[in-house]
Amino acid sequence: MATLPRANKPVPSSSSIFFADPRPQSEIQFDAGINSSAAWTEHLERGSLSDSAELEADVRDPLEQDGQPARALYDFDGKVEFRELIVKAGDDLEVLKEDVGDGWSLVSTIIESGEKEIGLLPRTHYTFTSEFALELDVGGQHNKEISNTSITPRASPTSKPDALPIVPQTTGEWRNVLPSFRQSLLGGKSLNRFSTFVTSGAEEWVLKGCDEPVSDAGPSHSRMSTEDSIAEDNRLNRLGLGEADRHFVNSGPAWQTKVPQFKVLVHSPSKRTSALSGAYTVYSVTSVFPSAAETEDDDLDHPISPTSITVQRRFSHFVTLHTTLLKRLPGIALPPLPEKQYTGRFSADFVEARRGDLERYIGRVVRHPIARYAEVVTSFLGCESDSEWTRLIPQHISTVAAGPAFFAHVLHPDFNVDVDEAAAAVDRFHNHTRGVGKAVQALRNVFGRIREVRLEMSKAERLLSYSLLSMITSKSLPSSQSTGISEEEEESSTQTNGLINEEGAWCWREGCEDCLRLTKATQKTSEALQNVADLYDDHARRTQYATHEALKDVAHPYPSYEGIVETHQSTLSRYQTAMREGKVRYLDKSINTCRSELNEEVASRCETVLNTTMAEMDTYHTQKVEDFSAITKEHLDGEIVFYEQVLGRLRAARRVFDSPQYAELSRTPRQSSRYERDLENPNISSKPLPQPCPHVYDSAPMRPVSVAIQGGMGVLLGSSSSFTGRTSVFGKLW
Repeated sequence: MATLPRANKPVPSSSSIFFADPRPQSEIQFDAGINSSAAWTEHLERGSLSDSAELEADVRDPLEQDGQPARALYDFDGKVEFRELIVKAGDDLEVLKEDVGDGWSLVSTIIESGEKEIGLLPRTHYTFTSEFALELDVGGQHNKEISNTSITPRASPTSKPDALPIVPQTTGEWRNVLPSFRQSLLGGKSLNRFSTFVTSGAEEWVLKGCDEPVSDAGPSHSRMSTEDSIAEDNRLNRLGLGEADRHFVNSGPAWQTKVPQFKVLVHSPSKRTSALSGAYTVYSVTSVFPSAAETEDDDLDHPISPTSITVQRRFSHFVTLHTTLLKRLPGIALPPLPEKQYTGRFSADFVEARRGDLERYIGRVVRHPIARYAEVVTSFLGCESDSEWTRLIPQHISTVAAGPAFFAHVLHPDFNVDVDEAAAAVDRFHNHTRGVGKAVQALRNVFGRIREVRLEMSKAERLLSYSLLSMITSKSLPSSQSTGISEEEEESSTQTNGLINEEGAWCWREGCEDCLRLTKATQKTSEALQNVADLYDDHARRTQYATHEALKDVAHPYPSYEGIVETHQSTLSRYQTAMREGKVRYLDKSINTCRSELNEEVASRCETVLNTTMAEMDTYHTQKVEDFSAITKEHLDGEIVFYEQVLGRLRAARRVFDSPQYAELSRTPRQSSRYERDLENPNISSKPLPQPCPHVYDSAPMRPVSVAIQGGMGVLLGSSSSFTGRTSVFGKLW
């Protein structure tokens, strides 16, 4: 473990360093690493004095000092250049300043050499040991025991009366140097190294619970019997104020459905212009709700038309919806929102692709049994007044993150989780989602090649049609690459005079009815093959394209549920620790009783988180079955319809060669086919197939936002760095 540098000679006071420097303030901040090192060194020099008062610092009550004893909860590999500590779970710490900004604390620890190291540590990675031991009023013998095992190091800085307070200095972190630039670069997102277990509020809930007051709707978190959890009184049609934030888990565990599932369509995009925001695209969002009678009885002879609501929303409104859902529902796996496009966003192809992506996104949101009745979803889909929706947007944007309050409002049956089963389930779920992602990615690649093959089949059928028509009309195809006939052979070919008679039959004899019938029937076959070529082209561009798009949304289950897996595993570790007998033993029995009660409360809250994560796994299982069943059925139905249409065209062409249709062909002369004019320049080329827009989690090609950022950074910085085989904007930043 690296330590911060010590000064070999006395250093100036902090005031002379930071306020008397003649340099401009920008240079001082830019050189923050040197200044902060001097501040740490000065503090260490003051703390190394060994007078009699300081030598007894280890037997004093830690609460009488500025620093509070704490213990590391997790391993943290801090970056030394940012003045961050490197600690292991269980290390003894002393918190000098709990909050120095951005969720960091100023902490000291004793390294192997016996020296004190001071640096930054995330607030969520330690807990105060005084919360468990020192606040209890116990006998003098116990106080002595705590003093002997105190983690407060010698030479406490507060033991000297004239010690100056430590002034938190800029640690040289890049996020403090260019915060606004970083946030604008990443669309307001921050690069957070913490796990979902921390950021979702699950850790805080497990350790401390939630201080949120009980609402008027009744008690918040509790464990309940299975019978009560599935009772009709718990459903949304009978719930009162605040019940949109209460979530029930049935035995399984599985989320209890409060409202019936409905469908949302995104359609009719239109371009609009605003004096403030410029041009933008508005989409019509229609929610189709099944009627109550239809929900109760699906076999009605006269089904009642469903109720529908249509609102106008733009992409930024979807961003507001997604951001608010992330804040209010941190414990569930939400689908990723399509990324913002900076170039070509008004082209017809992109608008249609964006419309499909947004429809699939909102469809997956309302499919989730918890997200579909969230307040922001109801407002987003049901507020028909544009002015009212505009008024609500700032409220949704400023929504406070739920954090541990989300888990505080989860109600589940007693003892609904078996620890061993939960541990095995998350391992299988982790491996399964990874396997599904790899398999579907391979399937997407194969399906893309199948679409290209269908396009080639379209060209082949069209070329076959032109070849038949060229044969019966004696008009040569000019493309030697397609026919295989060289230009010399074409020039020396037999003259067309005499190959076709006056009636247009493919014969040298005049008035030959047999050849007239054959010529007209072959022409019908040529036209049928043109129709088959159109079917191949349309099938690859529309029907198979829709299936290709659907595969994109089921190709990345693990990134979507990675946070759920991390939270589940971390909670399991906490649960197992809470259920074991504590390693630290105190002499007073009241402390053992307190710790036992504390462990039971932690275990109860862990059970709530495990119910949430396993309910999410159950939701994925349900949606996976629905998704792959729907994709497979749609693919098979599309193939059946396609081949039936092809067979219909081929059967119609085949019937022409049978009586009585074949006999009737000799009554009138042959009329020229509409495809004959294309023989001089056969139309066998086609536009490239439309490809699904890349998914947010696709590794290649680069996302539209990344392309735009890379282009801008290339202009600003001039140089490039390689990252996984392509230029990376993050390589330029770091």
